[in-house]
Amino acid sequence: MVRIDTIENLPESKIMESTSGKILIVDDDPIQRRLLQEAVTKFGYRAKLAENGAEAVKIMTGPEGADIDLIILDMVMPELDGIGALTQMRAQKVGTPVIVQTAHGGIDAVVSAMNAGAQDFVVKPVGPERLNVSIRNLLKTSALADEITRFRKQASGTLTFADIITHSPAMERVINLGKRAASSNIPILIEGESGVGKEMIASAIQGSSERRSKPLVTVNCGAIPENLVESILFGHEKGAFTGAVDKHVGKFQEAHGGTLFLDEVGELPSDVQVKLLRALQEGEIDPIGARRPVKVDFRLISATNRRLIDQVKEGVFREDLYYRLNVFPIWIPPLRDRLEDIPSLTRHFLARFAAEEGKPQVSGVSPDAMALLQAYHWPGNIRQLENTVFRAVVLCDGPSLTVDDFPQVASAVDTPSATPSRSYDSRPVETSAAAHRPAPQEQQEPVRRQAAPQPQTAVPSGFELSAPFGFMRNLDNDGHIRKLVDVEEEIIRAAINHYSGRMTEVAKRLGIGRSTLYRKLKEYGLEEHIGKDAAA
Repeated sequence: MVRIDTIENLPESKIMESTSGKILIVDDDPIQRRLLQEAVTKFGYRAKLAENGAEAVKIMTGPEGADIDLIILDMVMPELDGIGALTQMRAQKVGTPVIVQTAHGGIDAVVSAMNAGAQDFVVKPVGPERLNVSIRNLLKTSALADEITRFRKQASGTLTFADIITHSPAMERVINLGKRAASSNIPILIEGESGVGKEMIASAIQGSSERRSKPLVTVNCGAIPENLVESILFGHEKGAFTGAVDKHVGKFQEAHGGTLFLDEVGELPSDVQVKLLRALQEGEIDPIGARRPVKVDFRLISATNRRLIDQVKEGVFREDLYYRLNVFPIWIPPLRDRLEDIPSLTRHFLARFAAEEGKPQVSGVSPDAMALLQAYHWPGNIRQLENTVFRAVVLCDGPSLTVDDFPQVASAVDTPSATPSRSYDSRPVETSAAAHRPAPQEQQEPVRRQAAPQPQTAVPSGFELSAPFGFMRNLDNDGHIRKLVDVEEEIIRAAINHYSGRMTEVAKRLGIGRSTLYRKLKEYGLEEHIGKDAAA
């Protein structure tokens, strides 16, 4: 059963610390600083104050600068004025967006501020609505620019740990480990639930290593048909088998000089595990049909959302290969353990999807909506958050995402923790929302019927009732324990439905191999599901 925290259960300090962006207010006038602080706080942001330009430069070039999302900078200040502070920050590669404010709105002042690197300009006294629109638009534009930069870097193999969005101490430990691993060629095993960002960490390790100018080749081992795994990884010669009309270069050779990232490495068949072990030990591979082995120079990063040591104990993964892969383990915590990352991730996803969907007016998230997102358990982690924000942007008709744009999350958070729940849901969101809504009368009916007097000849009607969502009946209609084959067939059917026919995921969650699953599908007359594994 999944624990779903309510907003009331979260510490108020944690919500306030992470539900919104942080704005640096730089002004030598204490009254003006206080007025701006009250305004941005009312808009739902956090504020930090600086009395002059020198103090602002010190903040932005220090460790605290990473937490600042936007700067409101006064033009006229003693010691170091706004233009001077802005020039120094830009010279030191501080790219945080800046709104410059002044009591004099001449065209020369505007041109000077923009040339120095400001993104917007307001004249004192600025109206609250004008300031709020400017803040929202700049935060959105900045997030979209960061997303574009991140995509380009990932595609070119130059993504670094500085490009990863996080404010979480737990993720800082992950990044520190990744930086250490990047400085060597040590084999790395990244573990963590689905959707936590394992591929992003692998890309950052590659982009921070000496191999950053070389290719990063990614292989999802769970999505390759079992009969093609060896050919795709190691390659084959022309005529090596029926259908091999041309020579094929495998992923190991594609990654020569660079990095090979094997995602879901626990899904590799046993015969391929042997060849992978040899590739690691000898630095050479045997393409199918080749007369001699081929030398390869690669750095291996593996990832899995299952505990490989458990698979070793079950006999489905080679123990010697496990110890070759697990030289430098890195565990990525789930999103529910790093709620500090949700605001930044949400803003970045919002900026991207608002641009993709042609909704430039959607430029922010209300504080209540952000607090709701942080109160949810996120079993699907960052990938689920991304899809949730996507749907919210499509639903949104106003300038900001509100609680009404997240009906499934609101329904799940409002559900008491005692209500049966799932550990993961990959079905459409409409089904998910219905599943989270409890049916008190139906769930309490068995209790009332058992308490009421029953005729001695009557069969207890509770045996005839369907189990609540997420539970299975262990008694048949006559009150006897159900047969094991019936229970097994039911749970396989439930898993197929629960994971939308993705058979690799079904086998993984059931803890059995794909060949075993296919055999059981035939035994229970479920052959129509065989072959629907393309989306796995």
